[in-house]
Amino acid sequence: MCSNVIDFRTPVSAEDVRDRGRALRDRAPVESRDRAAVSASRPGVLDFIDASNAGRLPHLIPLRIGRMAASPYSFFRGSAGLMAADLAGGPASGPAAQLCGDAHAANFGLYGTPRGDIVMDINDFDETAPGPWEWDLERLAASLVLAGREGGASEDECLDAARDAARSYRLAVAALAEQPFLTSWTALPDESVITRASADALLEQFRKAAKKARKNTSAKVVRKWTEHLEDHETGYGTRKFVADPPLLTPVGERVAEAVIDGLAGYVSTLRESRRNLITRFTVSDIAFRIVGTGSVGLHSYLALLHGNDDEVLVLQIKQASPSSLTPYLPPVPARHEGERIVQGARHVQAETDILLGWTTLTLGGERLPFIVRQFRNLKGGIDPASLDAGLLDDYGRLAGALLARAHARSLDPRLVAGYLDGAEAFDEAVARFAVRYADRTEVDHGQLVTAVKEGRLPAETA
Repeated sequence: MCSNVIDFRTPVSAEDVRDRGRALRDRAPVESRDRAAVSASRPGVLDFIDASNAGRLPHLIPLRIGRMAASPYSFFRGSAGLMAADLAGGPASGPAAQLCGDAHAANFGLYGTPRGDIVMDINDFDETAPGPWEWDLERLAASLVLAGREGGASEDECLDAARDAARSYRLAVAALAEQPFLTSWTALPDESVITRASADALLEQFRKAAKKARKNTSAKVVRKWTEHLEDHETGYGTRKFVADPPLLTPVGERVAEAVIDGLAGYVSTLRESRRNLITRFTVSDIAFRIVGTGSVGLHSYLALLHGNDDEVLVLQIKQASPSSLTPYLPPVPARHEGERIVQGARHVQAETDILLGWTTLTLGGERLPFIVRQFRNLKGGIDPASLDAGLLDDYGRLAGALLARAHARSLDPRLVAGYLDGAEAFDEAVARFAVRYADRTEVDHGQLVTAVKEGRLPAETA
């Protein structure tokens, strides 16, 4: 991360930075990553779930539990805070990066740049915070093992995928450390990154996902989820969302007005060149939309906006909760949680949504933080749990390289390259820990399933 004291006068050679990185091995030898899966200070599984449900809409908690109970991989995707408790008890080399905070394999996705290019990058920042760069990598590696097991890969194949993700991260950091700063900073994670990550077998999957993503637009959402209504008094028509409970439901007038008021406040959080753009639109409808696994139970709305003639835009207004990593990281000054997420995304992604911002809504007399972003703006993905073993290995290499590029925007890659210089033992240590953590996640998931079967926790599916 950048220092608060800026020194433009003192030259520092690349080798000096690398040497500082090599010295970090005395603090955290690369082999030390191969360790016990859990920390002694971790909460109990059911205690963690109960605590993580605080502040969520009560009627949606059973749906969240049902989604987490679906499989060990699903449980893992909803338990970033539990893993953070375990990671906090492990070794750390010292340097901090702007973390995704929940860098599991399914949180790398495709989306469109403002110019319409399709890129693949980290695309979820609900848990973002500055922290040890190793945390993101170890969460990625463990997720690959769980995704592989769900997809039927052998244990050796799962281990290979985790090992190759760590190796790809190490090699990508080394390559970034050799590049001019501006080159590494502006590099787009487009189709070419697949070849650079030695993941060519994924090209077909990427192209298929990109083709599908190009069709994932506001216009498609409007065609599928709205209806056109005529106002016979004015002669004008408008569009409204069509209810599809429990996933998409109408809201009352008070909630709709609160969301629209929140959108007015959101405009000032956009970069100045984009404020005039968004204020040309008008809102025609608001609906409640359930999303994700970790976010189930939080307030999440869709706003349908009209632009020029038949132009439509769908925005998502999603509640922003404190990062589940916060209890395990050094304290930082309190800030708007929506701003934390937006600034984290801007810090990490090569290209961010031009309409990404934050706001505050007053709901039921309570002021709550939210983020605002485009909904379905050329978004897509490759499901790691659906890949065969060979492609899972390629996916691991791709995700490892993407994570290295993301971290290099907040952490000098020369420092990490020095720490990891030639350290193949690092790859093996991360992979062994990933397998051990996946085993632990299966035990944790089993405790949740047992609690549901015994009626101690309510669970629903949708």
